[in-house]
Amino acid sequence: MSLLEVSDISKSFSTGRDILGRRSGWTHAVQNVSFQLGTGECLAVVGESGAGKSTVGRIVLRLIEPDTGSITFDGHDVRAATPTRLRALRRGMQMIFQDPHSSLDPRMSILDAVAEPLVVHTDLDRKSRTATVRALLDKVGIGARYLARYPAELSGGQLQRVAIARALTLQPKMIVCDEPVAALDVSVRSQVLNLLRDLQDELGLAYLFVCHDLALIEVIADRVLVMAGGRVVESGTVEDIYHHPQEEYTQKLLAAIPVPVPRSARR
Repeated sequence: MSLLEVSDISKSFSTGRDILGRRSGWTHAVQNVSFQLGTGECLAVVGESGAGKSTVGRIVLRLIEPDTGSITFDGHDVRAATPTRLRALRRGMQMIFQDPHSSLDPRMSILDAVAEPLVVHTDLDRKSRTATVRALLDKVGIGARYLARYPAELSGGQLQRVAIARALTLQPKMIVCDEPVAALDVSVRSQVLNLLRDLQDELGLAYLFVCHDLALIEVIADRVLVMAGGRVVESGTVEDIYHHPQEEYTQKLLAAIPVPVPRSARR
């Protein structure tokens, strides 16, 4: 059985209201999307802006309620879960957001930010929480010297490592990575991707990796889901998508990947 099973989820958003105040002008953000994710696997969800890929990630965690469809995580019906049950399920599924500057509270120290899930979900005392945070920061390559600092004192790459540590505090089985390197400098993207891959190998994590850049997917993904206009237009292994794309849309995405210019061709 797969760790995550998503079947026929759909979601529409209203783009306005009529003169009577009723919602109108519906946009179909996600339409009948289905997929599975196995333990320790990375499934990349790719597409252009507005394709619906980030909405899918949020629906999986029930940060957004779908209109239709079913979501099963670790054998449990996510949509039918009560608030208490959903809180327990969320220990096993976490999220890393695109912009670490907005996902971390600027008024909280790094120690308190990473420890917050432990405060909410466990009965650990402060000493134990601090020890856990120290170990996690070491694991992601930050180190305990940043414990008392605040987000404004760290670079984007360092903050995303903090966000990764925070996502690991409850020992999840799955992490939804929503464009986790899009807001980072090119020079640190590979470092963060390598960190995510190393953590996956070490901890057996499953990733739902939302991304618009197909150049990154080849590094980390096992399978790829290509979305356009809220629908899945193609899916397959990384090998299939990169070397044998069937859909014209996928071929255009691959053609848009920047190709390094050889030194001999540069002026």
